[in-house]
Amino acid sequence: MSLHVWLTFIVAALLISLSPGAGAISCMASGMRYGYRRSLPNIAGMQLGVALQLVVVGIGLGALLSASTLAFNLVKVFGVLYLCYLGWQQFRAEARPLQLAQGESAAATPRALLVQGFLVNASNPKATIFLLAVLPQFIDPHAPALQQYLVCMATLTVVDVIIMSGYALFAARVLRLLREPHHLRWLNRGFGSMFMLAAGFLALFRRAS
Repeated sequence: MSLHVWLTFIVAALLISLSPGAGAISCMASGMRYGYRRSLPNIAGMQLGVALQLVVVGIGLGALLSASTLAFNLVKVFGVLYLCYLGWQQFRAEARPLQLAQGESAAATPRALLVQGFLVNASNPKATIFLLAVLPQFIDPHAPALQQYLVCMATLTVVDVIIMSGYALFAARVLRLLREPHHLRWLNRGFGSMFMLAAGFLALFRRAS
């Protein structure tokens, strides 16, 4: 992969990561509830989900997902239901300031946050279709494919970690300014509603015919 192509791919990766979606909502919600440091497993899980999406596209399963209505709808239904579940959990979360929550036992273990981040990205067929449409444009068919996919995976991972960390840090910093339970309650409800809104957008997503 040439330097020019790689720099262009970095721009594409930035646009992918910055676009509002379930991943950004998940990072902000975990940052708000647990703080940035305890949100890192959630961010790491999201990168595992992105890696799985790239593997799926790289070995051709993305094309199958794009072509098979049944496979596409099964993954989409799972993604919609999981986002609704996350939304409901966030909506009814206890309104506690971050400083108090950090001194108590974790409401979600690092492993649970890792799995959550992974499932948010891995269960999104929209991301698979998007990568299937975008990624081949940066792959030189006359060069070794594995090396190029590894470069793309590393680039996407680094960019996404930076962007998602920014979302989590922003939410954690905002939360530190809030003390009143009713403020935190409405924040929880707001993020819960955004999860459900993301589920709605995913449910309406259709493949291009």
